[in-house]
Amino acid sequence: MNIYVANIPWKATEEQLKQLFSEYGEVSSAKIIMDKVTQRSRGFGFVEMADDTAGKSAIDQLNGADFLGKNLVVNEARPREEGSGGGGRGNRGGGGGGFRRGDFNRDY
Repeated sequence: MNIYVANIPWKATEEQLKQLFSEYGEVSSAKIIMDKVTQRSRGFGFVEMADDTAGKSAIDQLNGADFLGKNLVVNEARPREEGSGGGGRGNRGGGGGGFRRGDFNRDY
């Protein structure tokens, strides 16, 4: 089961997150999402648990629970939808209008 975890404190480590969830069952992975530019935590992440029953128990027990001074938001991760997200601009063609050289000298 893939679990979405939000409101993770910036000081938290992936190992601490893994330990928290391992109280409810086997944790396959724990990942805190980092900002590409600042390399700081974005405050959310994903925990993957081997067993769905253990995952549901972790969600029930940890949603709203205090973790390093912040109340976690924990729920089942939804699969990414095709075409969602910021990625690429596509083939939109050229830029906008604007002035051509000399346009500002014309009398209209």
